[in-house]
Order: sequence, then C-alpha cells, then structure tokens
Amino acid sequence: MRHYHQVGLLAEPERDASGYRVYDAAAVVGLVRIRTLAEAGVPLARVRELLDADTATFVAATAEIDRELRTRIRTLQEHRRRIARLGSGDTVAVPAEVLDYLNRLRAIGAPEALIDAERGAWILMAARWPEAMPALMADKVGQLANPKVVRLYRLIGRIVQDWTDEQLLRETADLMSELFTQAAASGELARQEEVTPDPAFVGLLDAFADAAHPVVARLRELVAERGWAGWTVVEKRCP
Repeated sequence: MRHYHQVGLLAEPERDASGYRVYDAAAVVGLVRIRTLAEAGVPLARVRELLDADTATFVAATAEIDRELRTRIRTLQEHRRRIARLGSGDTVAVPAEVLDYLNRLRAIGAPEALIDAERGAWILMAARWPEAMPALMADKVGQLANPKVVRLYRLIGRIVQDWTDEQLLRETADLMSELFTQAAASGELARQEEVTPDPAFVGLLDAFADAAHPVVARLRELVAERGWAGWTVVEKRCP
C-alpha cells in the first residue's frame, strides 16, 4: 500500500490520533481494484489509466495488455527452450547443422575435449558467416565418409589424451599431409578463400586453435616439414 501511495495510485488518508492511517470504504474499493488489475498482470504504470477509463477504453487497453503478455510468454518459452539446450550440454551459439556434425564426431569416437574445441571454432564461424553454415556443414559431414578423415579424427582424439607420443604426432602429420595433397588435387584447397575470404578472421581462427591445445603448435611444425603452411587455410609451401 505504501508503494501505491508513492506512485500515486491510492490517495494517502489522514492519520488518527495514534498515527495510524484510516481508510474509508471508497479507499478499500480502490485498493481492491488496483490489486485485481496488478495481479492480472497489468503494469502499475498503466493501472491509473484503467482505473479512470470508460468501458470502451478499458476493453481496448486490456486487449493491448493481453497482446503484450502473450509476446512476453513467447519470449519466456524461447528462453526455456534455450536453457534446456544449454542443460543438455550443447550451446545455442551454433546452428542445428553444427550440432548434428558434432554428434557425428561423437559417433566415430571423438573425445569430448576434441568436440569442445571443434564447437568453439564453429561458434566463431557461425558468428562470422552464418549464411554459409549449411553448405559448410554438409561438406564436413561428407568428409566423414572418407575413412582417412575418420582415422585422422581418431588419431587426434588419441593425441588429446596423450600428446607426448612423438611417433603418434608424426603419424598424424603424415596423414594430414596426405589429405592436403588429395584436397589440392581435387581443387578443394583452391576454394578455401571462397569459404574464408577474410585473412584477419583466418588469423583469429588460427590463434583459437593454437590456444585450444599446446599440441597444435607441434602439429603445425610437423605439417610444415611436410611442405604445408597454415591451419585454418592450408597452402603448399614453395620449395
């Protein structure tokens, strides 16, 4: 009631000799009307408008408030849906195509540490080129049909768990070099700039990969020894 007095919805009555406010019947009726409107979801800022409104204005105003409430409900429902997705361990920062791809990586045995790193990279890609994500993900899913690509992910999964095995690192670099050679022959490497035409952003993705795991720097060295430069965008080094 003090708040209603402060915002001007209910006139503050006189006090009796003991200092208590004395409310008459009209004030009680006004209080009931205010509480009824407030509990129905009417913002207090609009209660005064409805208290003083005629029937037509009251009906129009409540219809408008109902539309506002339905909009808020839809917004809250969307928040709940996103919270549920967060609770499932995925993120709302990547589109459905990426989540599908990450699940496919799980299915071939990729460890969660590797999937987390992949997710982070695709968050950046989706933020920069959202319109390209369906085609990119279709291409990545298609690559998983290649047994050598699956083997590469499994090797990297082993590296994530033990990155001190130099023989394992060299085996992985050999396979990466082989896949790069095949991609160059098919023209896939030549199309890289169409997918990632922003050199500054490519540098950001490379830096993200370097920070994701200390083994990335060693793999880059080994791949460079085999004649390839880059990480996000790969090119043949000049002899």
